[in-house]
Amino acid sequence: MAKTASDTVSLTRQAYALTEDLMRPNAAIYWIDLLLSAALMWGGFLLAATTTSLAVGLLAGLVSMLALYRALSFIHELTHIRDDEAPGFRLGWNVLVGVPLMTPSMMYEGVHNIHHVKDRFGTALDPEYMPLSRYTPLSLAGFLLVALLAPVGVVIRSAILTPLSFVAPPLRRFVKQRLSALVINPDFVREDMARMRPEWLAQDIACWLWSWAVIAATIAGWLPVRLVLTGLVIFSLATFLNQARTLVAHHWDNDGGKMSLDEQFLDSVNVPPPNLASELWAPVGLRYHALHHLMPRLPYHNLGKAHARLTQALAPDSLYHRASQKGLFEALATLFRRVGRKPATGSQAAE
Repeated sequence: MAKTASDTVSLTRQAYALTEDLMRPNAAIYWIDLLLSAALMWGGFLLAATTTSLAVGLLAGLVSMLALYRALSFIHELTHIRDDEAPGFRLGWNVLVGVPLMTPSMMYEGVHNIHHVKDRFGTALDPEYMPLSRYTPLSLAGFLLVALLAPVGVVIRSAILTPLSFVAPPLRRFVKQRLSALVINPDFVREDMARMRPEWLAQDIACWLWSWAVIAATIAGWLPVRLVLTGLVIFSLATFLNQARTLVAHHWDNDGGKMSLDEQFLDSVNVPPPNLASELWAPVGLRYHALHHLMPRLPYHNLGKAHARLTQALAPDSLYHRASQKGLFEALATLFRRVGRKPATGSQAAE
């Protein structure tokens, strides 16, 4: 029997009723998690870049890559929490992670929120959606592999295009509208940068100066080339892992038209326990992606509790139980089997 939008509205009401006490972010958890992740990221990186042991270097690099991925993933939380809910966290994250990786919070703030707008989700106006299930296996593999070049892209943007844009107004408009957002949809044009917020401008300039400092120190011989290359490899692998996670965050079946609420929910994916590995490849709550779309304001550290409550309380035929996948490789295999075929319509997906 097909589900209707009223089913999703009812599910949302039930979900909020069951998790009302979980909606407040815990600033201490945010700070402790970020500081531990940043310490493992930078410590593992330094060990991997300086050790003479191949085994130690590979293990340290793996730890650094996973920690970098986790620390970087907090950019998603920054789009959903208010500054007063975790005082200083936005600035701390940008200092420890965003600016050094030349991926400041401004590149997601005001962008990711559009993905949650009900009449934009899955359409051509959604910055984080494309009908990937209609791709060929080769083009889907290209989408996955291009993520390895992300570190090169942010260096070019920060070290070359940003400073040039301040003396070339047309380039400045291009950088702000097309190169200042973390998106999936390449046709997305960012409109809210016409009047850049002062803090966003500060982040942009900080990335520019940081990139020049690293380049200058490398050329002068103060910064070993091995250190720089190790950092780029670790960063590259982390962005590749995130791209793989992105492929299983949705079913990517929509062809650009507006979707009903139940279609939007069923297009999103949870990879919950007992899959414990999802904590590594979909950190900071990203493994509960469908639940996040149901309740965007639910803080990441309470998503597991909320999922457990909903799983236990909701009827077996609830839409909620249909949003889960077993794991990364199973979900990727399912997607690659479906690519190139005509995607199911919204009504078919909701049946």
